[in-house]
Amino acid sequence: MVNMMKRRKFIGALGAGAAVAGLAACGGAPTECSDGQVAVKSGEKIKWTMVTTWPKNFAGLGEGAEYLAKLIGQLSGGRMEVKVYGSGELVPALQVFEAVATGAAQMGHGAAYYWSGKLSMSPFFAAVPFGLNAQEMNGWLLHGGGIELWRELYAPFNLIPEPAGNTGVQMAGWFNKEINSIEDIKGLKMRIPGLGGEVWKRAGGIPVLMPGSEVFTSLDTGAIDAAEWVGPYNDLAFGLFKAAKYYYYPGWQEPGSTLEALINKEAFEALPQDLQDVVRHACRVTNADMLAHFTAENNKALQTLVTKHGVQLKELPKDVLDELKTISDAMIEEQAKTELDQRILKSFKTFRDQAKSWHEVSEVSYYRGRQ
Repeated sequence: MVNMMKRRKFIGALGAGAAVAGLAACGGAPTECSDGQVAVKSGEKIKWTMVTTWPKNFAGLGEGAEYLAKLIGQLSGGRMEVKVYGSGELVPALQVFEAVATGAAQMGHGAAYYWSGKLSMSPFFAAVPFGLNAQEMNGWLLHGGGIELWRELYAPFNLIPEPAGNTGVQMAGWFNKEINSIEDIKGLKMRIPGLGGEVWKRAGGIPVLMPGSEVFTSLDTGAIDAAEWVGPYNDLAFGLFKAAKYYYYPGWQEPGSTLEALINKEAFEALPQDLQDVVRHACRVTNADMLAHFTAENNKALQTLVTKHGVQLKELPKDVLDELKTISDAMIEEQAKTELDQRILKSFKTFRDQAKSWHEVSEVSYYRGRQ
């Protein structure tokens, strides 16, 4: 009940922002429908703004936002135009959720775990430690009931979410000291968001939430001791190898991170049906394309990091991973506070268990055979 009251209070504070979404969607020329919805005049070019949590045109992530905007323009035959702003250009990286909810922007591109302070279950639609990989996340969201739950979770905030990218399994991160046991985590200040950050805290570390644009400087100056960002392709682009020498895997905290398109509900409903379909299909295409992009680029970048820059690639010890998993398994049970939260948790766990059983005889077995 308290959580719902907070949501209502937040929405109440939005004021007239939602109406702005409809006006901006029409390029300032809306008409009124019989049900009160703002509609778009025939022949008008629809101009949208997209704000993102990523630096402008940043490798993989920022490129994905640009690709999505370009695709919407192409698939709409030029009837829609989406202008992309990187983090900090219009709003700070971690205020994208509010900007789209209020209608200050019609779209956003980010990751759901950034909003865990508002919605404790939002990380389940981005990444859960030791949870679903990219293939499994797509299965759960698109064919396992996940996206319906995601929409229900965001509905009180005037938002429609869509999967719009995936990084695949990430790296565990960059460290300025070796990790040989769980004791080496104690007091270690690390940039790590979402549920992974909570696991890190319970393991004795100090999680820090910050946008990607601040990671290098914070790591380089010693403001933090370690940082996870994404994986070789992004980490090479950020130059993180200049700030830390140990590069650990696997990315237990983000096994298949789904990125999201946030869409303002009024702006979306003001579109004619065919353009609503364009926006949704463009998100799905972007979702698949980004994963393919990371799969193609990560190994090349990793080889560059190791052979050219002398990065020390290390695997986290098994006992460290075992302890982190024990903490994670207990922690995710505590996230569900409401009836909707409970349904999300149950759906996620059921799909995870079914996918694990199947992948033992498919993916896992195949990888063992290939080795």
